[in-house]
This record gives sequence, C-alpha cells and structure tokens, in this order.
Amino acid sequence: MPVKPLNWQRRSDAFTARFGLTHPLLMAPMAGACPPALAAAVAAGGGMGAAGALLLDAAGIAKWTAEFRALGGGPLQLNLWIPDPAPVRDLAAEAAMRSFLAGFGPAVPEDAFENAPLADFDAQCHALLEAEPSAISSIMGLFPPAVAAAARAAGIAWFATATTVDEAVAAERAGADVIVAQGAEAGGHRGCFDAGRAHESASGLFALLPAIVDAVSVPVVATGGIADARGIAAALMLGASAVQIGTGLLRCPEAAIHPAWADALATVRPDQTRLTRAFSGRLGRALATDFVAAAATPDAPPPTPYPIQRALTGPMRAQAQRDGDLQRMQAWAGQSARLAVAEPAARLVERVWNEALALLAS
Repeated sequence: MPVKPLNWQRRSDAFTARFGLTHPLLMAPMAGACPPALAAAVAAGGGMGAAGALLLDAAGIAKWTAEFRALGGGPLQLNLWIPDPAPVRDLAAEAAMRSFLAGFGPAVPEDAFENAPLADFDAQCHALLEAEPSAISSIMGLFPPAVAAAARAAGIAWFATATTVDEAVAAERAGADVIVAQGAEAGGHRGCFDAGRAHESASGLFALLPAIVDAVSVPVVATGGIADARGIAAALMLGASAVQIGTGLLRCPEAAIHPAWADALATVRPDQTRLTRAFSGRLGRALATDFVAAAATPDAPPPTPYPIQRALTGPMRAQAQRDGDLQRMQAWAGQSARLAVAEPAARLVERVWNEALALLAS
C-alpha cells in the first residue's frame, strides 16, 4: 500500500476547524480521573475536554456536563465502554480472589459483585446524545448502529478507539467519523474489542499509528504514551490529525488525583509500569506497585472477569485512597508518565503545542 502524503498541517488544520479547536490536542476520557475542572481547563487552553462516563449513570452524565459548561465549556468528547457479554460466574475462583485480596485490604463481602452494578448502557447512551457534545467516543468495541445513526442525525461525531488495524477498519465501516489509535504505552485500560486478545495484540503507538492511517480514510487521533511536544510532533508526522493526552495531564492541579499517585508519576520509568488485569479484570497499564506485582506471581489466583474483578477489588481500592497507600492504589500510568508536569492544564496545553510547532518547523 502506498504511503499517504504527510502534510501534517493540512490535516491538523482541517481537524481543528471541524471541531472548533485552537490546537489539535484532546484530553483522554479517563474514567474516574476526569473532573469537569480538568476538561474545562483543557478546552480553555484551546483543546478538547473529555469525560470517561463509564462510572456515571444518566443523571451523573447530565450533572457532569452541566458543571463543565458552567466552568466555561467548549469542545467536548463524552466516552463510554461498550459492554462485554455477561461474565461467566465461577464461585470458587471468586472465593480464591476474595481470600487473596484480604491480604491487601478489608475482607471482601461475598455479594460484592451484586452490590456494585454498572450503569445502564442504553440510558448512558441516551444521556450522551442529550448532552450534545462535540463527539461521543467508544472504547472496547463499537456503538450499536442505532446510537451511531442518532449521533449522525444530531451532528455529533463518533470517535472510535482502535488498538489494531482490523478494529480501525471495522470502526470506519460502522460509520465512525474519527479513529483514535491507542498504543500499548497508554495508561489505564486497553481498548481491545476482544478482551481475551488484549495482551497478544498490544502494539506500540508509533508502529500502530501509520498502519491505521494507511488503512482508513477518516482522520486518526494518536494516543498512548504522548506527554510532551516531542510525542505530539512525532504523531503528527506519522499521519495523525490530532493527539490525545491522558497521563500527561494527571499532575495538573485540576485533575485532583491523590497526591501519592501524582507524585509517583513524576519519577516513574517506562519499565516501572505494567499491563495488568488485577484491578478490573480488563487489561490496563498501571504503576508496578506491590499489589500489581503480587497479583502477577505464579501463586496468585487469576483475575476474575470484568466487571467481577472490579467489584472484588473495590474495598481495597477505596481503603488505599483513604490511607494514601500507593502500593494498593489503582494508579494508572502510561509509559511516558515521568513527562507529566504539575502545571495548570490550560497553560500546559498552550505550552506543549507551541513547543511542538517549534519542533515541526525546525
């Protein structure tokens, strides 16, 4: 397949004009770490704010969006996980995991899963469309055709996260307006459509990105391990129309994550993060803490499926937050975490874009 022309400025200018941006920089929709204040600050700096709405019910999505707009609003992406099939229960495996987790936190109730239900997906989709963001985005799969059609009719773009070329092609065929190419360097959950293949299909962004750009005709946003001007410039030269930053924003004061987590990001090396299913049952990249290491030992029970594992680890995660104990905390981190800067988000967006421009002009 011939390589497409790499006129980065034409691509990024078209993207920013289409979505009302000053700079082609997007905030990653990080569920649990995307307060309205951070999204509004990113938008104020010329980028696109975001909310990972996985943990919000329909009323919560409406409340979050109202708070974002009260803070100034601007371009906005609202994201949802596409639900997995209902997990197959294995009560013996769950008991083994509860016993293992008791060594790291409070005892896990037998009914932990039943008492931690996920929000209703159909109601969440309706709330996303009612909020009228610039874009709705999907991860872990594709929006149902009815949701995609309703978004199109309302003039709301669909950003589909893809971790392989096949996923990107499938998303374009399903009607996605933009592909978000997620490299395995990314902090937090891997967006693989098939949870069972997330580990074996993990590709680095700068191998994945040009392959997806060459395979689809819609704009591509690069995400995963980008936290400074060098990553932005490289992604644009490799064919991206815009760049999405996650971990690189977590030390901004507006992110308001636990100080223990924020401080650890400042010094962590790439090899001090790890892909793990230990927190949720879904593969994600986190700091290589004591709990993550223990969960990977041969003697540890295998993680239960998502969202069972998420429910079982809930008591430990909550206590770790209360105690400020990083070693038991769900501390997601991309491989470029040490590049994150403790700086107001609007200023950071302006600064890294200006620095990227200087690199692209040199």
